[in-house]
Amino acid sequence: MLETRGLTANYGQFRALFGVDITVAVGECVAIIGANGAGKSTLMRSITGVIGNEPGMVLHRGEPIGALSSAEIMKRGIAMVPEGRRLFPSLTVEENLLVGGQARKVPGPWNLDAVYDLFPILRERRKSPGTALSGGQQQMVAIGRALMSNPELLLCDEISLGLAPVVIRDIYAALPRIRQGGAAIVLVEQDIGRALAVADRVYCMMEGRVTLAARAAEVTRDDIHSAYFGVAA
Repeated sequence: MLETRGLTANYGQFRALFGVDITVAVGECVAIIGANGAGKSTLMRSITGVIGNEPGMVLHRGEPIGALSSAEIMKRGIAMVPEGRRLFPSLTVEENLLVGGQARKVPGPWNLDAVYDLFPILRERRKSPGTALSGGQQQMVAIGRALMSNPELLLCDEISLGLAPVVIRDIYAALPRIRQGGAAIVLVEQDIGRALAVADRVYCMMEGRVTLAARAAEVTRDDIHSAYFGVAA
């Protein structure tokens, strides 16, 4: 479904990604792990068109999408749950969710009722402004907003960052249901154990490069240590 080929990315004169190759198959969950500054979020921004890249470096269903805008990429079925959630503070929970549905109007399993079934607390808070929610509830809104576009691919950037363990548990419990709806998931995560528990495959990044590509069920602690820190365990 999605493939990057030798993907590079720059911030001005600073190169942030060096020849990154990843693939995401239909319906699978792929974890991207690595320390802060490894290039994980830059990879997500490159895939979604926030950072430009050369033709042929990012392919969706075999077609290059590097020259497309973020809006055009979303219309192709690639949705992003950004780090920091980025809700519209002046809108209610329900209004924030409806914004996601306006971005890509296609039939699919996700609508307001489906999102409220996934995260029941949002039904209770649907008329509340986004700023009145806890961090965990805001994250649920951000995920629900992305789902409202009925994406083929859901990119999740640090969805557990700064949240209480019980909230993280509830959010991760929702991921299998999202996959049952037909969406593949790319999960950028620093919590290695949690990411490996739900992923089919894992990539580790360090200093803008992929240092490990493996099936999640087969990767060892030594593999992770070596790829994460660049030294043998």
